[in-house]
Amino acid sequence: LGAVVAPAINSKSALASSGEVNFVGWAGYDDLKAKVFPAFEKATGIKVNFTEYPSQDDMFAQAKLAMQTGAIDVAEPTVDRVAGWASNGLVQGWDQKKVSLDSYLPGLADGAAGEAATINGQRMIVPSVWGTEAITYNTKDVQPAGGIPSLGDLFDPKYKGKVCLRAHSSLAAMGRYLDATGKLPMPWLESYKNEANMKKLWDIAFAEAVKVKSNVAQFWSGENDAQAGFRTNGAVIGLTWDSTGFNLRKEGYKYIAPKEGAFAWNQGFVLLKNAKNVEQSHAFAKWVSSAEGAAAWASAFSANPVGKGSVEMLDKDVAEFYSASFPGDALKKLWWWPTQEAWFVKLRGEYADKWKAA
Repeated sequence: LGAVVAPAINSKSALASSGEVNFVGWAGYDDLKAKVFPAFEKATGIKVNFTEYPSQDDMFAQAKLAMQTGAIDVAEPTVDRVAGWASNGLVQGWDQKKVSLDSYLPGLADGAAGEAATINGQRMIVPSVWGTEAITYNTKDVQPAGGIPSLGDLFDPKYKGKVCLRAHSSLAAMGRYLDATGKLPMPWLESYKNEANMKKLWDIAFAEAVKVKSNVAQFWSGENDAQAGFRTNGAVIGLTWDSTGFNLRKEGYKYIAPKEGAFAWNQGFVLLKNAKNVEQSHAFAKWVSSAEGAAAWASAFSANPVGKGSVEMLDKDVAEFYSASFPGDALKKLWWWPTQEAWFVKLRGEYADKWKAA
């Protein structure tokens, strides 16, 4: 991303106090530190103290510790997980007068997304970026039928020792594939509604996945190790974030939505219950909703921006990558991660551990 010109935020309170925000976010996105945070500081005078972790499970654990220390102001989980943050008493609602909900693109902070972000009448999360998890493959080694791979290709025995997966999402991929081929007793989405359904369906997906465990070259948990699965450990196909596909695009890899539809995620900012820099945190979230801030944030993640006017400001390479990754009706077939409450995340982790250990 080139130079970012950000609007000034005329808020005396945002410049008061310590003039900093303690932010916990995702590891593996170097442009945040190199370009985005300096642009925000130039626009507002507020410094970002950034601590990075490879997964939101790590962020969640750190947020629990921060209830004792007050060391974190803002974290960046996905919308489907915010219910767990709220039920554990980790977050407080955003002051909607100090964030600009009208600045977001339609469908990201209103409608169903707005409902998912609101708990007990409080806006618990505001958008930062959205993206996908789909198929990354080496174009020399993998030639999908019709040019569009299936989630089922991840479990094809011909790719023995050559698949890179995230444990929990690959079990969901198996579940969705079985659902699409009529091999489940009820729709996969039902597994997110209660423990009985979850165990019934995830037991089936787990049993089928274990049959082809030898396909797995590497399990990944964050951006850096996902890339290593392909560059170092022999994977030629995998289920990865869009950022992984983008970072590998010049090395003979293609990233594309499977015919069943790409997994889609929508992440955002939560304000910790005992945040010390509340005004600065609001200024931070508001800046990322601006056209300039949203484009900068999305380009750092090689993903999609959330602010009105931001699409036109995206890095050209990112825009072209996305156009090629979602041919035809792929965007209409996005499969948004359902809300995953605390009980679900706990069980999901148990299945993921069993899958890795199998």
